[in-house]
Amino acid sequence: MEAAILTARQVADFVTLLRAFLGLSLVWLGLTEGSLGLQKAVLIMIAAWTGDTIDGKIARRSKSYYHSWIGDHDLEIDMAVSCGLLVYLITSEYINVWIVCFYVLFWAFMLWRWKNFNVLRLLCQAPIYGYFIWVAMTRLPNAGIWILVWMVVAVIMTWPQFPQHIVPGFLKGLREFWINREEVG
Repeated sequence: MEAAILTARQVADFVTLLRAFLGLSLVWLGLTEGSLGLQKAVLIMIAAWTGDTIDGKIARRSKSYYHSWIGDHDLEIDMAVSCGLLVYLITSEYINVWIVCFYVLFWAFMLWRWKNFNVLRLLCQAPIYGYFIWVAMTRLPNAGIWILVWMVVAVIMTWPQFPQHIVPGFLKGLREFWINREEVG
């Protein structure tokens, strides 16, 4: 019998799926440990961000090209992780639930109104991650430093793709949204 061999794309899908479970683990962490779990939340987010950084690279190494449901929904999984982090921040009492309600309603409207612009989904996540980094830096500076070190290493590891493709692609998406915001909806 021939042994089953995983393709690079299947490994990438597994990494992406693992990120979804990391998002759920943030919810659980907030419910069970609250603010005492901040160091674990930092480690979970570093693992999630690492998975997000490497899953695409792994998928592109696959010799067989095909779409998978998980791979096609990578951005939705990113959104789920940021939502899990937001729930962690609420249950840990790092942010007021009413501020989050306003934030979620605002972005629900934006994403409903301009659903074809993926750049908005990326933009929606940025304040959540930025606030989490601020919380980590102010409440647990050693863990906050881990995030900053991870960010520097991630930029170095993705160089020159980061300044040549990622940043220009994001800015192009913002420009396309701004130009076409009245036409699409």
